[in-house]
Amino acid sequence: MSRLAGGVVLVTAHDEDAGPRGEDVGMTATAFLSVSIDPPLILVSVRNGSRMDDLLAEQPLWAVSVLSESQRHIAGRFAMKGRISDRLLFDDIPYKRGPVSGAPLVGGALSTLECRTEQRVEAGDHTLVIARVLGVELPSAEGGPLTYFRGRYRQLG
Repeated sequence: MSRLAGGVVLVTAHDEDAGPRGEDVGMTATAFLSVSIDPPLILVSVRNGSRMDDLLAEQPLWAVSVLSESQRHIAGRFAMKGRISDRLLFDDIPYKRGPVSGAPLVGGALSTLECRTEQRVEAGDHTLVIARVLGVELPSAEGGPLTYFRGRYRQLG
């Protein structure tokens, strides 16, 4: 599967129960796709038992930022194993809070989507999260998409 190129997104959610102001959580994903146009549904695959899997099992509202080729550093930061706390990961990344989900929407992303989980399907060591798209924004029309191919982030062309 490393020979199948995929787009790179940042999945985000706000954990209201983590401390007095809650905590933002983020995860880089390459297993992300459109499922349906009517109704608008998307799918993301999350590793079972991960922080994001646990949060999305409880929090139905979350967001996706489709990363541009200039946002490789964001993808790498949120994909690190044994990484630092999510709070620190968001520190110097420009974002705004989604009006529907309350989740971070990354500035400069090619597009952002706010979603509500409709279905979760366990599949091996991952869970497929199918969600309805509640809102879409196009914050940046500049640059191309960030892609992942043969174990590396790449640009088109």
